[in-house]
Formats: sequence, structure tokens, C-alpha cells
Amino acid sequence: MATNETPIIRVRGLVTRFGANTIHDKLDLDIRRGEIIGIVGGSGTGKSVLLRTILGLKRPEGGTIEVLGERLDRLSPAARRAVQRRWGVLFQNGALFSSLTVAQNIRVPFREHTSVPTKLSGDLIRLKIQLVGLDPETGVKLPSELSGGMKKRAALARAIALDPEILFLDEPTAGLDPIAAGDFDQLILDLQRSLNLTVVMVTHDLDSLATITDRIAVLLDKRIMVGTMTELMALPHPWIRAYFHGPRGRAVVAHHR
Repeated sequence: MATNETPIIRVRGLVTRFGANTIHDKLDLDIRRGEIIGIVGGSGTGKSVLLRTILGLKRPEGGTIEVLGERLDRLSPAARRAVQRRWGVLFQNGALFSSLTVAQNIRVPFREHTSVPTKLSGDLIRLKIQLVGLDPETGVKLPSELSGGMKKRAALARAIALDPEILFLDEPTAGLDPIAAGDFDQLILDLQRSLNLTVVMVTHDLDSLATITDRIAVLLDKRIMVGTMTELMALPHPWIRAYFHGPRGRAVVAHHR
């Protein structure tokens, strides 16, 4: 669970644009070490843009971002890689290399960021495959031989390969049936607890928000509003009311009471 120490991610005055279109305007966000935070918002509010900007994949027009106490824009390439080694990312489609086996996909971070011997990395890869609930023989399979849920788990194994402190997830349960999505939510929660992860999750999944998040960050009017689900549901903002109090929202809340 979260503590009151310095935020593990600190965003101040963030401005992002695509051409003349401003996506975020002076957005502030603190993410606490050890929490699972869900990022939600309507279409075009820039959920994935915010994630990519924190990761350094998009340059902001203004503001500052600190991750693990470091301003990435001020670091040398080597220092930036050292910080990036301390997080893992699961993109929406898994982004597995189709020509590599599952084990070879998980080996990629070891080759990029470490000099771990092949024998030891092989043992670690097998451990990661087991940690995400896949059978050991999955390692020799290609992504095309896996179901959607298995691909997500394989990509998650790669994301935690180097024992990261932060795990970024972009729509982790998208495309999964309700049972598989529920199992994946439980897996994320189990990994967060066992590995002491901070989890930053972009999602539309109300069940995920209700089941595993400590707080929810809602992108509204080019800024952000953060609170627990209970706190947010008490707010009068029209989008929040439509999202959390609509038929699906009411069903989810009733189920988790």
C-alpha cells in the first residue's frame, strides 16, 4: 500500500500538444510509491499520451516530470537508461516480437540493460514465466501460438524481467473476456504485493478500477482529478457521474460492495 514519502512520479505543470490541439494544460500529478493507480478519461483526453510522456516517448511542451527522483530530460543517455531499467511497460497489444519465442522476448531486457550470463538469465526467464502463471513449456512457443490472455501474460513476464520498481500498463485487460480479465487483475495485484511494485494503469475497465486500484486519476478538462473510487463518485462533474453512475458503473459498484 501507499506511504506518505516523496512521490515516485511527480508531474508539475505538464503541457502536451499535437499541432494546435492542446491535450494537457498545466496538469499536476503525484504517484505514491507502492500504490496501484488507474488513469481514466474520455476519448481524446490523452490517457496514453500522459503515459508516453512520463516514459519519455513524447516530449512535453511545458512542465516537469520526475521519475524515481530524476528529471529524465536532464539526464545523459547512460543515466536515462539506468532509470528506465527500473521500470517495466506492458503496452496495449503486448508488443511481443513475433519472430522470437516467449523466452527470447523476455531475454531482450537482459540483453539491453545487463551483462547477466546466458545460463543465469535462462533461469530468471523460467522464473518470470512461472510468476505470471504460464506453463514452463510456454517459453519455446512463438506469440502466434498463444491465446490473447497468454500473450498478455508473456508480455507481462517481459515487463517484470528486471525486477522493476514501477510497472506501467496500457489497457492491460483490453480484448480479454470477463473471466480472463478478472484473472489478470488478480495477477497484477499478486505481483504488486509480492514484488513491491508501484503500478500505473491506463484502463477503461470499471471492474479493474474497483478491484485493484488504491486511487483513480481522471483526466478532465485537460487536467487531472485524483481520489479513491468512493471520493470520485461523490463529485458532481458530469463526465464522472456518467462514468461511475451509469448502468455499468452501478453494476460494478454493487458487485464489489
